[in-house]
Amino acid sequence: MGQATNRPRAHSEGNERSAATGGRTRTLLVIGATRHTGRFALQQALATGYAVIALARDPVRINVTHERLTIIRGDVLDPTTLAPAMAGADAVISTLGVTGRAATTLYSEGTRNIITAMHATGVRRLVVVTASPLNSDGDTLPTRRLVKPLLWALLRPVYADMATMEDDIRTSGLDWTILRPPRLTDKPATGRYRLAFNRSVRRGNFISRADLAGAILTLLDDPRAVHAGIGIGY
Repeated sequence: MGQATNRPRAHSEGNERSAATGGRTRTLLVIGATRHTGRFALQQALATGYAVIALARDPVRINVTHERLTIIRGDVLDPTTLAPAMAGADAVISTLGVTGRAATTLYSEGTRNIITAMHATGVRRLVVVTASPLNSDGDTLPTRRLVKPLLWALLRPVYADMATMEDDIRTSGLDWTILRPPRLTDKPATGRYRLAFNRSVRRGNFISRADLAGAILTLLDDPRAVHAGIGIGY
């Protein structure tokens, strides 16, 4: 499928309606809510009417208070903490991330634990953030032949674990969506970005974390997004 311009960002009227089903407020479990994209997702979800469960190793780092926010101490590498956090959730958003280049199993091991807990609790909808270098379909020739191979050379251990995570997600049997952003910025949300289903956004080299969070919430209810790896960028 080719590229498509996004629908309105997360605080639009349409998404406010999607935060409730049959008069019941929908609940999202946000994993990675203490940092960057996850924090934006938490804030925007609350602003659009969702109830939010935030899983955090250090709950003190979530400096948000709201009547629809529940903060639970937990760790994706400790599977015993995941199923209790998912109780009552309608969907899971994972924005796991590492800060260095060293080898890691956070993505693969953590996501396997998430998948196991989702099967145990009956939660089916999963949206996960990875990275643009994991797919090159749709890229320009310089990006495909030069830029992304260079990024892989610099961050191979991290991307390799992300790739393992994506493989596990695709075979999970869940209603999953993988979002692959390019370079992330801290600029404000614009609500104007491009999406590409099962390919990269051509020349989409940047996206703000705020717009990425808005896309996560928008795609939760988009049937096209189920079982799709989605590129995003300006």
